[in-house]
Parts: sequence; structure tokens; C-alpha cells
Amino acid sequence: MKNLPIVLSVTLTWVSAIAFAQQHANAGEVMFAGTTGARGGKGIYVLQFDRARQTLTPLQAVTEKKNPNFLAVGRDEKQLYAIYSEGATPDDRRGTVMSFDIDPKTGRLTKLNEQSTEGRGPAHVSIDPNGKFAFVANYGAGNFAVYPVNKDGGLGKAIDIRQFSGSGVDTALQKHPFVHSVFTSGNGRFIYVSALGLDKIMIYELGKDGKLSAGKMPFVKSPPGSGPRHLAFDPSGKFAFSVEEITASVTSFRVDRSTGGLTSMEHFKMVPEDYTGPTTSGADIHVSPDGKFVYASIRGLNSIAIYSIEQKTGKLTFVGRENTRGDHPRNFCMDKKGEFVFVANMNSDNIVIFKRNPVTGQLTYANEIKLPSVACIIQQ
Repeated sequence: MKNLPIVLSVTLTWVSAIAFAQQHANAGEVMFAGTTGARGGKGIYVLQFDRARQTLTPLQAVTEKKNPNFLAVGRDEKQLYAIYSEGATPDDRRGTVMSFDIDPKTGRLTKLNEQSTEGRGPAHVSIDPNGKFAFVANYGAGNFAVYPVNKDGGLGKAIDIRQFSGSGVDTALQKHPFVHSVFTSGNGRFIYVSALGLDKIMIYELGKDGKLSAGKMPFVKSPPGSGPRHLAFDPSGKFAFSVEEITASVTSFRVDRSTGGLTSMEHFKMVPEDYTGPTTSGADIHVSPDGKFVYASIRGLNSIAIYSIEQKTGKLTFVGRENTRGDHPRNFCMDKKGEFVFVANMNSDNIVIFKRNPVTGQLTYANEIKLPSVACIIQQ
């Protein structure tokens, strides 16, 4: 089956979309893509992934607000959460975080509710592994907020907001805290907040009521001027890996699972020393489900860097780089089986599918689909 033209993402009627999804229910899996408003991005796209044919087919476009640039799926996979740069009113400079129900048969999204992100320029949303709380990082405002997840999957008002101040050593790129992401430990006990402008990953303990307290180690420093952006943990929870935006680098940490503390182990520049192309920056990072490989995206170089993980020590060994077949790989994801990697190339308007070799960790181009200004891709 060939990919349908992208125009179908906005012209498919729900009759045809539902019929298609039901007809191919056994072959397809649901994925969601968030887009910016540039070059015709309409909002959140519901996509069907056919594993056998290695294709993505658009089923629905949800046009609620502007720039749903990051997405998260709820713990039970029944809800989707999205952040928007647009506020509740035209005068509201803050963003919006929105919740949706996911139809289990078709993947169709139905809005539940929305809340203010409590800051401008939201860049990341995540859900704790117990499904009780949501977290939003506001890049522009330099803060983050914690929300309770209601019984119906909707979001309550923010119950904790933390504001940062200060700057980093890079006077051009670190003028403000620039909070970029919030990730949780595997058991949901600790949360980790990457402040790009401060070269710090803040560590908090999450209470049962959603209130935060500073961790025994309240933060860990990243290399000066590196700009930590996203964090990923191996399945055992013993190791964590930070991708740094400004220096396009990766730092590995040993995790103290009793206190949440991070101890730096290794630091790698992902860009070759002889590189002379466009300016590079680190973007996203993920660990394979088997815990054997780390993948990190590099904008400018437009590649995915691949490292193997020594299982006992967490030591990284460089495996290679795979060209993303597009420009500006802002975000990517791996399917739960670890068989495929999906890369969202924002500036070239395409999602590229790679087949993953579980033994070598290497990626092989499989297919792609055009999607305007795609900023985020996630599996249900």
C-alpha cells in the first residue's frame, strides 16, 4: 500500500476514516504527530502505522489551537495530551495544555478539557508512570507546572508551579533559564527538569498529592554552555542520558534510585571534529526498549547518533550516525517493540521510518510520509 497524499489528512470524512481504520484494525497501529503552524501545519494528526507494509496513513487532523508542538500519551493509552503556544484568550501570552480521549477502535481524538500552561512558550509535556499527574515545561517563561489527572483523563488546574531565574555562560543562547523538559523516574518518585539556560537538571521528589520537594541532590550540573534539553532512562533505572542542545552532546549519569541523585559518568560530542556544515544542536534522546542502545538526534547535521550501552557499567560506545533523510529532526520516537524509529524532520515536512537492527542498533531507511512542519511523533 502506498502512502496516501497528505491532503487526505484534512479532507478525509469521518465515515471514510472510521471505515478505513476498522477494515485495517488488525494491521494498523495508531500514532500521533504534532505540528507547528508553519508551511500549512494544521494541528495534531492521527496516523495509522501498518507494521507489515511499513507505511503511515493519515486519518484525522485536529485543529484546536496553534502549534501543538509536543504530545504525550496517558498511562492507560486512553488519553492524549498536547501543549499549544496559543493561550486561552487572544490577550493571554501563556500557552495551553489540552487533553483528548482516544477512541480505542479508530484512534479518533475528542477534546476533554484544557488548562493554562502557566507560562509562555511551552516546550514539553509528560505524564508520570502512575498516570496521576502531568507536567508542562515552559521554555519562554522559565518555569514548569504540575497538574492532577482527573478520573476521566482530563486535567485539573496546576497544583504546583516552579519558577527559575538566572542565566548561563553562553551570553547569546543562555540569557534566561529556558526550561525545556520534565521527565520522571521509572517509578514516578522523582522528576527531572532540564533548564537549558542554567546548565542544570533540577531534581524533585513527587509527593502523592502532586506537591514537590527538592531532592536530596537538588540538581546536577551539565558541562558549562552545553544546554541540557531532554533526558532518557534505561529500563533498569540505573542510568540516565541527557542530550544537550547548544553543544550537540550527550552526558551519561548513574542514578541513585533511593535518592534520585545523578552522578555524571561520560560526556560525548555527537558531531565529527572535521564537520564544517550548518550550525548543529542536540534535540531528542531515547533508549531502546531492551536497554542496549541510546539514540540522539542532531539538527544541522541532520542525523541520529547511536551508542551501545554496556549493561553493567552504563558505559557508552559509539556505533555510528544515520542520516535522517530530512532537515531539523526535532523529535523522534521508537515503537514499543523496538523494531522501528520514526523521525520528525520539521523543516523538510516529513516523517521518516527506519527499521532498527536489535543486535547492532543500526537503522535502515524503510519509508516516509510528507507532513507539514511536523514537530513531534509519538505512538499510542
